[in-house]
Amino acid sequence: MTVAAANAQTTSSRTAVRHDWHRGEIEALFALPFNDLIFRAATVHRQFFDPNAVQVSTLLSIKTGACPEDCKYCSQSGHYNTELEKEKLLEVARVVEEAKAARDKGASRFCMGAAWRSPREKDMPYVLDMVRQVKALGMETCMTLGMLDENQARNLAEAGLDYYNHNLDTSPEYYGQVITTRTYNDRLNTLANVRDAGMKVCCGGIIGMGENRDDRVGLLQQLANLPHHPESVPINMLVKIEGTPLADVDDLDPLEFVRTVAVARILMPESYVRLSAGRQEMHDEAQALCFLAGANSIFYGERLLTTDNPEATHDRQLFQRLGIHPLDPRHEASDEAHEEALRAQVAEQQAEEQGEEQGLFYDAMSKRPAKHVLDRDTGRPTAGATLDS
Repeated sequence: MTVAAANAQTTSSRTAVRHDWHRGEIEALFALPFNDLIFRAATVHRQFFDPNAVQVSTLLSIKTGACPEDCKYCSQSGHYNTELEKEKLLEVARVVEEAKAARDKGASRFCMGAAWRSPREKDMPYVLDMVRQVKALGMETCMTLGMLDENQARNLAEAGLDYYNHNLDTSPEYYGQVITTRTYNDRLNTLANVRDAGMKVCCGGIIGMGENRDDRVGLLQQLANLPHHPESVPINMLVKIEGTPLADVDDLDPLEFVRTVAVARILMPESYVRLSAGRQEMHDEAQALCFLAGANSIFYGERLLTTDNPEATHDRQLFQRLGIHPLDPRHEASDEAHEEALRAQVAEQQAEEQGEEQGLFYDAMSKRPAKHVLDRDTGRPTAGATLDS
């Protein structure tokens, strides 16, 4: 079988979206030879997304420090002395100003995080106003405020919040080694309240906290077997912070991080897999491998809540070197158009293959069947548009 035929066969057998992954299946993916795993993940990615489009978000801490939770990785926990300066809830006008600056630098989503166990009722009116005003800028909105009850989730949804972030952090088995003030079920209940309110879910975990591969398998199994996959799956590399219990944990092999990204892409093919915290410590080559493995979202800007992030100018330079462009989600192509374009591409490849088999030679410069155009904003094939149109 030639390369063209193999590509056509791969594209035609579209990956099924599943919610019933067994642990052994995920372990087998992690155990694949690295090249085979990356190839499989990249193939899945191309079935659902433009592989050269990356969604860009900016994260702002709207309330910093003095959190009552004891998450062992977090500089904002009130349980540890990290010399972090505590800040009150930011004024709405300041948040809107930061959102405008992020938009002007190319971010399409603005995420706001507060160091709370859960939002206090006296703070909710200000939080809801932030959502409304940032939404009015034409940006997608995301918040992470700790645990939410049903009423809080409903109020945020009515204000126009698009995404709510609430990570599972790690596997159920390792969770107690990292956090004791909030249970795993607490996190799952918040995710259910967010879904029931009609918002999209941003949920992932942190890699490199001293867990083993079994725990990375367990985390991804929990995410992939949720009733609905998170629309965004942030994969964080631990940022080791002096004063926290995980400050001296052993470094994770960067290739293991890439493997985790690749397996997440295969398990959750329709989700945006986001490179989040820890990019400051990653070489460009590791980030490039993550994009190849199916990562298609990043946080953009100088800081993520209280930790450093690659500067925006460096990100732009890396995108240029890799031929990557930011994705604008405001004009989403329909699933029907996406399916139609994929079928057309398969037919074109099959026609080319048949033509090559019928003759010993062919004119490489002759007019070939029209190729469908990928929309630079949505990352999906544009309905009806071809390179000849």
